[in-house]
Amino acid sequence: MRARNIGVIAAVVAATLALGGCASTAAPAASPSKTADALSGDLTVYAAASLSGAFDELAKEFGAAHPGVTVKPITYDGSSTLATQLIGGAPADVFASADQKNMAKITDAKLAGTPTNFATNVMEIATAPGNPKGFTDLASLTKPGATVVVCAPAVPCGSAAQTLLKNAGVTLTPASEEQNVTAVLAKVKSGDADAGLVYVTDVKAAGSAVTGVPIAGADAATNVYPISALTNAPNPKAAAAFVAFVAGPEGQAVLKKFGFGAP
Repeated sequence: MRARNIGVIAAVVAATLALGGCASTAAPAASPSKTADALSGDLTVYAAASLSGAFDELAKEFGAAHPGVTVKPITYDGSSTLATQLIGGAPADVFASADQKNMAKITDAKLAGTPTNFATNVMEIATAPGNPKGFTDLASLTKPGATVVVCAPAVPCGSAAQTLLKNAGVTLTPASEEQNVTAVLAKVKSGDADAGLVYVTDVKAAGSAVTGVPIAGADAATNVYPISALTNAPNPKAAAAFVAFVAGPEGQAVLKKFGFGAP
């Protein structure tokens, strides 16, 4: 009888251990997927031409941080041109303007909520390398024979240029008025113009291709750059994340590297 009881007890213990082993090796309870809320899809950004270098780098960094998102080639142009396109129905997720005036067109049209200011910029004179014509200030741009180009007044860089020229009491007859600052800089770099009024960030990005001449009182026409996700964004989650990225520490570090000031 004792032997029989011992056998029964052993069988019970063995069964218990077996069940315990199964429990210990069973797969753990499923945890929420880390990728369930991951960003994905395409992201379309419209940005002021002066942001091209910085935003190209920001797009790469954002894409690396969110591999599920494909940042499409950014559309760069004058802020007024971009605002007109967006109001006309161009599909985009994010708009970054070089001034608050053109962003206001978008918010007034109910195409964006409250924008976030993320950078500032000021004007500078860009000349041919070495400044062979000896430009020293805004007044010197009016010297006989000088070919000078500026942005059109409707464009942020043109509006800023007009403010500075007025403050300095200078009347300038430009050879052309371009639709974005990139076009102004291109004419100086190609030799089609002796000088142009651009942003300090453009001079910095151009390197040895141009020489910059600081403008006294340039901060009187400081451009504040706002950014916003659009209310009809095809990819609203990625749009909001990109805006936060630009305004956050990583984005600010990139913008500072390209010469932009803090908002």
